[in-house]
Amino acid sequence: MSKVYRFGDFRLDCGSYALLRAERPVKLERKPMELLVLFTSRQGQLVTRAEIAERLWSSDIYVDTEHGINTAIRKLRLTLRDDPAEPKFIKTVTGVGYCFVAPVLTEPAPDLPEFEAPPSGAVPDESTAPALPDSRRAFGLKATAAIVLLAALLLASLLLVKLRQRTTAPVIASLAVLPLDNLSGDAGQEYLADGMTDELTTMIARNSTLRITSRTSVMQYKGAHRPLSEIARSLGVDAIVEGSIARKGGQFHMTLQLIRADTDSHLWAQSFDRDVSDTALAEEAAQEIAKQLHSATPIAATQRYVNSKAHDAYLRGKYLWFSDKMLESGAYFRQAIEIQPDYAAAWAGLADYYGEGVAADILDPRTSLGPEEEAARHALQLEPDLAEAHQAMAAVYLIARWDWASADLEIQRAINLDPTNGDLYYLRACVLDAMRRKADAIEVAKKSVELAPYQRPGALAEMYSFDRQFDVALAELRLRLESLPNNLDLLFTLADVLRRKGHYKESVEAWARASIAGGDAQSAARARKAFQQGGQRRFVKWQLSRRELAAKSHYISPVELASYHAQLGEKNPTLALLEEGYRQHAIDMLWLQEEPAYDFLNTDPQFQSILKRVGRPPAPAGPIPNH
Repeated sequence: MSKVYRFGDFRLDCGSYALLRAERPVKLERKPMELLVLFTSRQGQLVTRAEIAERLWSSDIYVDTEHGINTAIRKLRLTLRDDPAEPKFIKTVTGVGYCFVAPVLTEPAPDLPEFEAPPSGAVPDESTAPALPDSRRAFGLKATAAIVLLAALLLASLLLVKLRQRTTAPVIASLAVLPLDNLSGDAGQEYLADGMTDELTTMIARNSTLRITSRTSVMQYKGAHRPLSEIARSLGVDAIVEGSIARKGGQFHMTLQLIRADTDSHLWAQSFDRDVSDTALAEEAAQEIAKQLHSATPIAATQRYVNSKAHDAYLRGKYLWFSDKMLESGAYFRQAIEIQPDYAAAWAGLADYYGEGVAADILDPRTSLGPEEEAARHALQLEPDLAEAHQAMAAVYLIARWDWASADLEIQRAINLDPTNGDLYYLRACVLDAMRRKADAIEVAKKSVELAPYQRPGALAEMYSFDRQFDVALAELRLRLESLPNNLDLLFTLADVLRRKGHYKESVEAWARASIAGGDAQSAARARKAFQQGGQRRFVKWQLSRRELAAKSHYISPVELASYHAQLGEKNPTLALLEEGYRQHAIDMLWLQEEPAYDFLNTDPQFQSILKRVGRPPAPAGPIPNH
């Protein structure tokens, strides 16, 4: 007789594997359900992780039970709405197991007709069994045959249903790799977990035909305890890879699970134990996942050797790069190169460090553009088929050489090698805009945001703003801000677009909001005060004095300072600073005609001379649109 357990507002029928909350059915997968049956049957006693593994996976092979237990516990807690910090049902006994702490009441299930079967293996004794008439014996044989036939037909129909389910199940065409958990017990190893997540994502994209969600899109779920089906729907993918990694001594231990989103079912699980000197771990795992989904592409005949210490330094550099600590990343890329001078990815990382630093007006172009080009050329010579190397070279042509045609060729080569990388499309949008192919730039920016909506969320609005489609840019920004209300990129872009459109009050408020989101409430208060005292003009003067002061301690682009003078209508200092920007090869020289503040100089010969020397195609004849 099966048992029924009651706890809280739940009712669990162990016989039918049915869980109800307030008498309403609750959906729960098989493994978490088995775990719940085990917990409630023990009623407050300690259940060790070893017991759980034996009970739930004793007949399974090639399953990482440690990760399986963690997943089952997480799903069970989600179903029971149990907070692990203040558990009402499942209490963790650290390092040992779990206790089900809620009071459990037992009640019998409804009785079912029962019969006594002979002991297993027993054979009836014909000498003592009552003899049956021949007609009854014949009828019994026929009935038995009919039952056997019916059972065979039923089994065949069930197998046919299963086969049809398999053959008609939607093909998995898209995948997201969730941030790997760091199980090293050392917060200093987070760079390893994030770095391996990044490499695994990149390698799956290279080794399969799947559409892979970008790293920055999935990083929002780092440490998040949300149902995988919900995460998959949010990311728009068919399947999820989740797992963990730990480094202890000279060994890596990585566990991965592949989960189908629509059914929340496990398709594959595997553990990888490797020496830390094995830098091909991510690629090996990626190939295995691609095989499981029948989407593998041909594997390159030669695998490049990477020194494990160089690889570790490279991962640290990438971690800092993505952690908004870009200025610290360069040292680790250089360290990787010092350890292994032929490490192409590290050279590409170093080129990106210089290029992005110049693009963000953090590094001085006079001292950074040369090393950027040198690093990009090294990467390209060492590994001509590396997408990151072509990306770095495209950036060189765009910001260091002002050679738009060559930049476009290089970025298209990078996209052909890595067509799911949203950042590549953003760079191509910038190149197309520099070529004054505005409509094409907008379309490519749409692709960038589609592939990587969290990587550069303001990319499309930026291109609309460059085309002076300010209302469309504002609509795009407000749409993105609904899901990312405190994103600094979006907020500062919003302030800039509002200023370009002439909505100064709203612009200052958006700028103040961005400053607060960035932890600078003092500047926000001063900005609001300046505007209250003297409107936009007073605010611009405050901005100018603030940036001139900053220029005494670190690099500030002269073109940025020129833009403030232009907003004040001050012709001579504006032109003088633009000449200095040209001499320095400042990147924002590329977008002078996109900035409405310079419109008052359109008929000035010196300004026209500057535009001609920069070399961008001329703007269309007639007045510049100001939508």
